Amino acid sequence: MSEFPEVGAPAPAFSLSRDGGGSVSLKDFKGRKLVVYFYPKADTPGCTKEAIAFNGLKAAFAAADTDILGVSADAVKAQDKFKTKYGLDFALGSDPDKAMLEAYGVWVEKSMYGRKYMGIERATVLIGRDGTLARTWPNVKVTGHAEEVLKAAQELG
Repeated sequence: MSEFPEVGAPAPAFSLSRDGGGSVSLKDFKGRKLVVYFYPKADTPGCTKEAIAFNGLKAAFAAADTDILGVSADAVKAQDKFKTKYGLDFALGSDPDKAMLEAYGVWVEKSMYGRKYMGIERATVLIGRDGTLARTWPNVKVTGHAEEVLKAAQELG
């Protein structure tokens, strides 16, 4: 299990299958700022609320020269369905083999009702134009989070 990355460290490279077919990789965003938010499962209440919040601020993120990428272990088909159902206007990456999730330290042991299992920690990273981690948010609480990330993206300049 990897550790959650430190601010100032180079963002781990990735290439994932994405909604709608094709792929998305870190190098696609070279010279731009990128928000990568990791979510446990498409179309569950918290993940839906978070996706809708980021989507609602998409124009403001674009004005801050910042792209958004949502990543989970869901299959592309599930990502497509999620994106269509809620009219999401940003890329959703699929990481079923969990290589990126491990590289970013968000594939972690969780516990519910005393049962331990592996799952995705809700977390977000803001990658600067130079490819380094400008800001990180481990253990995200959904309410107000997208607004906080937008503010950080705007301040990053």
